[in-house]
This record gives sequence, structure tokens and C-alpha cells, in this order.
Amino acid sequence: MLIDIQEARDCLRVDGPDNDPIIIPLLESIPSYFEVTTGRTWEDTPVHPLAQTVTKFLLQLWYDPQNQDSERLKRTIDQLLASLTVLGRNMKNG
Repeated sequence: MLIDIQEARDCLRVDGPDNDPIIIPLLESIPSYFEVTTGRTWEDTPVHPLAQTVTKFLLQLWYDPQNQDSERLKRTIDQLLASLTVLGRNMKNG
């Protein structure tokens, strides 16, 4: 995973493991989503900070898609994915 479960909980402002059955599959699907959208999984060690940031934004959007900030999040994610794509062109896939 690009971020650990505690980082995911913190980003979602969720306490405890009650929502882990929802959060973990979302986290596990992000590398595949990155591979489709950017051409890389971004699972390098260490994980690129921009990939971690986009992971957190995606997690917020997917966890609560009806959030009042969802449109703003979508625009931000699209711009960051474009940046990741450019970064990934010269990097070996992780």
C-alpha cells in the first residue's frame, strides 16, 4: 500500500478500526488505478511523496463521494495525476 492504514485513518479523520473493512480495499485498489491513469503503480520504496498525496486525496473522494468538496477534489486529483504521469515517464515502474 502507498500509505499505511493509520495514515489513511488520519487523512479521513476516522478513529479506530471500525471502518477498516471499507478503507483497506480502497487503499489496495489505488496502485491499480495509478497504473491505469499514469502508467505506473508508484509502489516504489520509498513511495514518492506526490503519490502519497494523491493517494490521500483519492481516498477522501472514494470514501465520501458526496462530500461538499468532491468537485474540487476531483479537479485537484486530475491535475496531480497529470503531474505523476510526467514524473513517471522517466522512472522505472515500481
